[in-house]
Amino acid sequence: MHKYIMWKACALTFAMMLLPFAADAQKVINVIGDSYVANHRRPKEETWHYKMSAEKGFRYNNYGRNGSCVAFDRTHDGRYNFGPAMWVRYTAMSPDADYVIIIAGHNDAVKIGENADSLRMFADSLEVMLTGIEKHCPRAKIGYVTPWYVDKSGFDRVCKTIKKVCKRHRIPVLMNYSKDCAIKVRDEKFRARYFQGKNDTAHLNAAGHDLFLPVAREWFEKCVENK
Repeated sequence: MHKYIMWKACALTFAMMLLPFAADAQKVINVIGDSYVANHRRPKEETWHYKMSAEKGFRYNNYGRNGSCVAFDRTHDGRYNFGPAMWVRYTAMSPDADYVIIIAGHNDAVKIGENADSLRMFADSLEVMLTGIEKHCPRAKIGYVTPWYVDKSGFDRVCKTIKKVCKRHRIPVLMNYSKDCAIKVRDEKFRARYFQGKNDTAHLNAAGHDLFLPVAREWFEKCVENK
């Protein structure tokens, strides 16, 4: 009995010694963006990125903010428009991330429309943000998820700019601005079933996130996790 007690004590001690290493082994993922990340009026736990992170056992940090832009943070009268833009607020993220997923550009596209100067400001701000994230989260693998295939002026230009700037940084892009995207944002019946309202062109409901999850997971595993 004495030997058994001694063995149990040694085993417990060894297990406790391993606990810090087990905690260190947990991967950390930061997800930053707009209401695609914050999930608008629904819980963050319904999002595809939360569910993917839970499947993989990641520690999940959500830095989504409704209405947030990459580049633009103020209204014409100088007041903050949904808080500081992402090219500034990325510094609030945990620096110990193993992965950073950026899901942004919808609100920038709405503001830009056909304005060439605003598009250049978006491109410059995106460049600053990506360079900053690479320094702020030095060990992180980064991926970018574009807005949906929204039929409004500005979205095509913004998504092409995202692809171009990310290419310079060797950051993989999940390009959703395509008629082949699994999320058929231009279809009213599809929106009624998979978005948070039939007139919503941004925010998936729980069923929509479940639909998109395998697409996003495949991209993440192939292009981000194992790059």
